[in-house]
Amino acid sequence: LGNRRSARRGIGVGRGAHESNSTQWIGFEVGKIFGNRNGQQSAQNSSFPCPDWFAFFRAVVRLKEIAEAAGVSIMTVSKALRDKPDNSTATKARIRRLVEKMGYVPDSAATSLRSRTSRLLGVIIPGVTDPIYARVLTAIEQQAHELGYDLLLNQSLGSVEREETALRRLLARRVDGLLLAPVHRLEPHTPAYDELLQRGIPAVVLGHRSAFCAKLMAVEIDDMGASAAATRHLLELGHRRIAFLAGPLAAPWAAERLEGYRRALREAGVPIDNRLIFHAGSTIEEGARSALQLIQEQPGATALQGANDLVAIGAANLLLNQGVRIPQDLSVVGFGNVLVSEYFRVPLTTIRQPKFRLGAVAMETLVKLIRGEPAETKRLPAELIIRASSGPVGPGRLNG
Repeated sequence: LGNRRSARRGIGVGRGAHESNSTQWIGFEVGKIFGNRNGQQSAQNSSFPCPDWFAFFRAVVRLKEIAEAAGVSIMTVSKALRDKPDNSTATKARIRRLVEKMGYVPDSAATSLRSRTSRLLGVIIPGVTDPIYARVLTAIEQQAHELGYDLLLNQSLGSVEREETALRRLLARRVDGLLLAPVHRLEPHTPAYDELLQRGIPAVVLGHRSAFCAKLMAVEIDDMGASAAATRHLLELGHRRIAFLAGPLAAPWAAERLEGYRRALREAGVPIDNRLIFHAGSTIEEGARSALQLIQEQPGATALQGANDLVAIGAANLLLNQGVRIPQDLSVVGFGNVLVSEYFRVPLTTIRQPKFRLGAVAMETLVKLIRGEPAETKRLPAELIIRASSGPVGPGRLNG
């Protein structure tokens, strides 16, 4: 690095330097510094854009100024800022006081060039207003902040195309890792996820995995066991005709919750009646439509179990508006424990998902993968929360 001083002046960051120097000359000098005969061609073909080289030299110059003021080497300043054990406590404190006084802020672009890491994590969730992922995201952001990572947040909004575009953009930004809540579909492969696997970027799925992302690490909820617990609760109250409003067909979590319902019925020796299973979806509107279908078909249900809280609330709201009493005429149970479930017209019996814990464990798992440490898929338990919407079987209007 014998030409460093002249390079600084030429780039326009040293003493007496001018900002009017050409990019062509910069490329030539950068090439000379790093051992290329044809500096201009090397800079043009480099994978690092010219602004990053500006950041690199600007950071070095600022460190040099701090080193001169402290009477130490640039390396000593660098180690003190990274809290390395090489320096004494007094030296570190003196350097940090100077750093604060001189207003030095480490340049993230320069740091990335040196460390070959971006300190960026990509996150794709269905939406920031989703009552489940809002809590998950809070845990992720808190841990990322403590560990010195910045988040690049994307919303899929349930769109496969939007998710694929977001994933490719995050890969282009050279993120250190990814946290993904996939848009589930039945295809065994998708181009963007195949590219992710080929690149070997550390990634953790937030929840259950579909076939196209089955090779990724995941942190998921024991939806099958939790759903079975909700069904057993209704069975213990004397219900035998329990309607189930199922979630999206392609979603693994929906399949697990439906199977949990069926498993609890089988274990109790109660026949499974497919007339009591309605394919609802995941929204309040879809829950309301399924409840209307339940009223019209009259399969003799005394209780209703929703695939999630929104479906259960949509169904319960329509039933209440139709004059059905909850739980006297029909017990209702949800899944998720979103905030509104506790404050609904009839507080909803539901399954509490460890949403914050899921986000925290996902971050822990991702950091292990980034560091090259052993990690494994985790499955977290959920808890039944009993509220006013479930009760014993009564002579209700829907009791066939």
